[in-house]
Amino acid sequence: MNNTHIIKIAGEMKLAPAQVKTVAGLFAEGATIPFVARYRKEATGSLDEVALTDIRDKLDRLAELDKRREAILKSLEERNLLTDELRANLLAADTLAILEDAYLPYRPKRRTRAIIAREKGLEPLALLLLAQDVEDVEAAAAPYVNPDKGVADTTEALQGARDIIAELVSEDPATRAAMRTLYLDKGFCVSHVVKGKEEEGAKFKDYFDWHEPAAKAPSHRLLAMFRGENEGMLALSVAPVKEDAVALVSGLFVKANNGAAVQVALAVEDGYNRLLGPSMETEVRAELKKRADTEAIRIFAENLRELLLASPLGRKRVLALDPGFRTGCKMVCLDAQGKLVYDTVVYPHSGEGAAQDAGKKLRALCEALKIEAIAIGNGTAGRETESFVRGLALDASIPVVMVNESGASIYSASEVAREEFPDKDVTVRGAVSIGRRLMDPLAELVKIDPKSIGVGQYQHDVDQAALKRSLEDVVMSCVNGVGVDVNTASKQLLMYVSGLGPQLSANIVTYRNENGPFASRSQLKKVPRLGPKAFEQAAGFLRITGGKNPLDASAVHPESYTIVDAMAKDLGCSVEALMKDAALRGRVRLENYANDKVGLPTLHDIMNELEKPGRDPRKQFEVFQFMEGVNTMEDLNPGMRLPGIVTNVTAFGAFVDIGVHQDGLVHISQLADHFVKDPNEIVKVHQHVMVTVMEVNLPLKRISLSMKSGAPRPEKSRSGHRTGPEISLDDLRKRLADRFKK
Repeated sequence: MNNTHIIKIAGEMKLAPAQVKTVAGLFAEGATIPFVARYRKEATGSLDEVALTDIRDKLDRLAELDKRREAILKSLEERNLLTDELRANLLAADTLAILEDAYLPYRPKRRTRAIIAREKGLEPLALLLLAQDVEDVEAAAAPYVNPDKGVADTTEALQGARDIIAELVSEDPATRAAMRTLYLDKGFCVSHVVKGKEEEGAKFKDYFDWHEPAAKAPSHRLLAMFRGENEGMLALSVAPVKEDAVALVSGLFVKANNGAAVQVALAVEDGYNRLLGPSMETEVRAELKKRADTEAIRIFAENLRELLLASPLGRKRVLALDPGFRTGCKMVCLDAQGKLVYDTVVYPHSGEGAAQDAGKKLRALCEALKIEAIAIGNGTAGRETESFVRGLALDASIPVVMVNESGASIYSASEVAREEFPDKDVTVRGAVSIGRRLMDPLAELVKIDPKSIGVGQYQHDVDQAALKRSLEDVVMSCVNGVGVDVNTASKQLLMYVSGLGPQLSANIVTYRNENGPFASRSQLKKVPRLGPKAFEQAAGFLRITGGKNPLDASAVHPESYTIVDAMAKDLGCSVEALMKDAALRGRVRLENYANDKVGLPTLHDIMNELEKPGRDPRKQFEVFQFMEGVNTMEDLNPGMRLPGIVTNVTAFGAFVDIGVHQDGLVHISQLADHFVKDPNEIVKVHQHVMVTVMEVNLPLKRISLSMKSGAPRPEKSRSGHRTGPEISLDDLRKRLADRFKK
């Protein structure tokens, strides 16, 4: 463990070095972030998952820095270039940029103009000019004229000397640091359309002639410009005003007013144009991309968390429909555990006779299987299928819920689905996934690659390794935060439990299938290859309902069972009675049970669990319904107020599903009556909202929405489409009724 790293991280995060050292030690022992956050509060000072993740990432970055430093030192030693001063500079470098700057003059490179000039013996002349004590540069250059070495005259000698100076300037660490700051603080992103790509690159039209400060460019615009460049539609440059950059470098190197100084000034400008500028642009573009990636990944992770933690309907018998027009609706029935008990196809949109048959079959299934909820996918024919089901006059106690089916097709064609339903086709698997998403979004969505769920932006453009790690962190955090019923969970859900993984989760399911449900947490120790360390990490997050020990259904870790036993014994009652009786719990004096390993933070957690053992932190499920009669974009008019569900939050606003098969955009400027800096402050994925239609553009399939109170109708639509007077709901219903009569 590197104490220098510990001290550096502690300083950056304003933590005690002992906290960081303890966390680093726990990570080195294989502890996971959810485990450390939940069960090692005394050791870490109650650091949360955000702080722990930050420490882990900083440790990893510093480890990569050390790895690169070791490689550089080894290379320099092998080439006999390592001096004590250079070693000290390399060891003192605390960022990768500073490290690479120190190494740059010694890095193996192709034969540059400066190297060729040195081979011609012109380095002494370059150093003489750089000292700027010479007025007559022609006279100074004369001794270096040597046709045999390729220096025909003083002009060539001075040119070679300037080449050497240009490279020295471009590789000077202090110069590069100053230039890096200038590029980042005063640089501009400038993009233009590539000639002849105006029509093909129409989706990048906003950036055909774009210019903005790099420091202020938001992530979505940066990523859009980078994508446009990668696709060959845009030409992009990132640089400060050239005169400012040259002036900065000249100020560092031009120290006199004589002939030599003129040569240095010429070399400085050439060095900037040919070497330093392109190098800095490459580096700063990479930094801007990294910043944009970080922000895009953060937004994606926040959206994913909200989606995974969406309210579950719970264990109910569900009838699920994957809608379709010509091919019919795939209909499945699931029991309360999500097991498929029946599947068929109905054709409610293929004529009156087929619709009547579909209605009879659906009613019969609801009655025979005692269906408690109906889930309908929100894809093609979703709203039409919803209208059909609602028109069947089913028992009012059966909610009809539209379910976001993004990624369901990915699941249905996956190895996971084939393993689960080897004898069913993809359409049946997709319908099952829709039904299970209603019952427990978290348990079902973990089976799908998070990138396929549809809550990100530019997810294919960002650093894929960083994205994968961040999303896996979110999934693990959500799974462990909710807890997992070890007797019903799939291996895909179990593999995200702290301390487990693909192999151990598969072993748990195999053991469960062969030996029946687990009766206690301690029985987990009998699972092949599930050793003490894995048990320690996982046990607190695995739930066993109806087991021998009531604490097995809670988040109390088995290592703390003796404490609860002692509490119950001191009160003269059973653990079960202690969990049920608030008066008994009120008599517990927590300080009496604190020791050198278990302090008040953990004891308070234990008491909270005894009050509500195994409680689900997710919100209570609420039935949502889109506005009746508004099923397509053609049904929309500016001024309408509609209910909707937030499907995606981006840096520039939020997308909302209003039930017309095309999400509308609430631009960041329309999210609230006040200024909004971050859309996540106002809305979250899966949030139910009320929106006002501002504009409908049918040709481009764009819907503009507003969440402002009393949002006015725009005076003029850019598309010139649907900008009529505001329509009341009563008028809307009347128009729809007349339309259906026709």
